[in-house]
Amino acid sequence: MKKLLILIVATFFITHVQAQKIYVQGGVNLANISKDADGQTEKNNMLTTFNAGLMGRVDIASPLQLETGLLLSGQGAKAETYWNNGNDYVKAKFNPLYIQLPVNLVINFPMAANKNNGFFINAGPYIAMGVGGKSKIDGKIAGIVFSSENDIKFNDDDPTTNQQEGASYDRLKRFDYGVNLGGGFNLNKIIIKANYGLGLAKINSTQTNNNDDDKNKFRTLSLSLGIPLGK
Repeated sequence: MKKLLILIVATFFITHVQAQKIYVQGGVNLANISKDADGQTEKNNMLTTFNAGLMGRVDIASPLQLETGLLLSGQGAKAETYWNNGNDYVKAKFNPLYIQLPVNLVINFPMAANKNNGFFINAGPYIAMGVGGKSKIDGKIAGIVFSSENDIKFNDDDPTTNQQEGASYDRLKRFDYGVNLGGGFNLNKIIIKANYGLGLAKINSTQTNNNDDDKNKFRTLSLSLGIPLGK
């Protein structure tokens, strides 16, 4: 874990020292978790959360740029389960927080009249480390109403090994990874972005085969605003 943290911090600072454009980013995440489509008693709904951090872009060769940075990103979902004709239910809100390091290739399409304005598309991988979050459960069973709220727990994984150290059914994997796909507009004073994060790791620490099926992976649509720093 220490080696990965050092790598994240080093990548962040080296990139931003040389970046042509550094910007503060903030926005809304519409988060969900993939699940099996079979069965209609439980359904997952999007959870509204947030993303915020510092990003930078480095010119490669026009119109290409490399973009990276560090983001605090909310993930998760809302889940509802009903039975007994809807009289009994459990509603859960699950909102883990991750520090995410994206590495995107950006292709710019500037306007002929003003090269500072235009649109762009981006794609690339990300890695993320769980740092906190909350889960909340409300329900009613046999007429008894209950509610609870707990801190989300992560396992004590060492990312340099193949094992999931500290794995448990009540703990998430400390590290997530996936792919970002997005686009937006470069304007004079702001950057408007839309991004879809496709998680590739099953989120429970006991799940070792990420390719077995497509359940229990993060799916996140982000709408963000970037404000460049400096000139």
